[in-house]
Amino acid sequence: MKRGLKTFAAGFALMGGLFFSAVPAHAEVVKVDKSLKPYQKVSGISGNLNSIGSDTMNNLLTLWAEGFKKIYPNVNLQMEGKGSATAPPALTEGVAQLGPMSRDMKAQEVDGFEAKRGFKPTRFRVAVDGLAVYVNKDNPVKKLSLSQLDAIFGKQRKRGAGENITTWGQLGLADKYVSAPIVMFGRNSASGTYGYFKEHTLAKGDFKDEVKEQPGSAAVVQGVTEERNAIGYSGMGYMTSGVRTVPLSEKDGGEVFSDSAENIYSGKYPLSRFLNIYVAKDPKKGLDPLAKEFIKFIYSKEGQEVVLKDGFLPMLGKDIDKELEQLGK
Repeated sequence: MKRGLKTFAAGFALMGGLFFSAVPAHAEVVKVDKSLKPYQKVSGISGNLNSIGSDTMNNLLTLWAEGFKKIYPNVNLQMEGKGSATAPPALTEGVAQLGPMSRDMKAQEVDGFEAKRGFKPTRFRVAVDGLAVYVNKDNPVKKLSLSQLDAIFGKQRKRGAGENITTWGQLGLADKYVSAPIVMFGRNSASGTYGYFKEHTLAKGDFKDEVKEQPGSAAVVQGVTEERNAIGYSGMGYMTSGVRTVPLSEKDGGEVFSDSAENIYSGKYPLSRFLNIYVAKDPKKGLDPLAKEFIKFIYSKEGQEVVLKDGFLPMLGKDIDKELEQLGK
């Protein structure tokens, strides 16, 4: 998503009908773009719709499915969220119509799909997220840079940190934190969040062996909640009262940004990203009618309200218009 959205003005901001006040992270009053229309039901929609992919998006897909099924009771929706890496093979083999991913498909994944299906997969950006860095709610650390995070989580320190960071005292914390070891929680390698953090924070370096890999985003946050000296990364939608997020800077000594809506939409927050759904849209046949209506529901007023409900940020109307163009007639 880097730098992909227009910078907002300070104070109060109005952009494409989406409104919020610039207050601390997770406290903004964010509303769905006023230009979005309610979903319009169509006839003849039934059948099975399978989704395989991102764990970060699993609850989001479940909420969308619940709303969609209220409109179309004869639709059977199956959701499986074991990680973004499971989406490309599921789409390639045709065992799922929807492939949610919290990262972009890799070139080799696209190539594998095209080799089997004869066309490239289609990506729909469906929500906006800030990959948050969480610490225990009692941890006083005020800010971190990406190079410090690389020195905490990464083996090679590709961002140029001068030393390996293993204690909170190395980050300036005092008293009981001076010699306290940093306990790291992260995702497993099937996760898109793992892949995104590896690419954008570790500069494609390797994670330390000591990182406690978790099968889901909620488990990362739970681990940080229970361990006073812990740090972890996960989507902003998994915020709880037991943790807090740390403001980040791109470089040591650089300007620091919280994971506020304003900073994420503008791309100033260093770990801003889109959440995606990939589909197999045959350019000759178009998209399956059931999958097409589900995508349209996601981009409706109701669909984007679900995004807010799940703790992520809704798409802007102007960006939704671009995504809907991919659906065709």
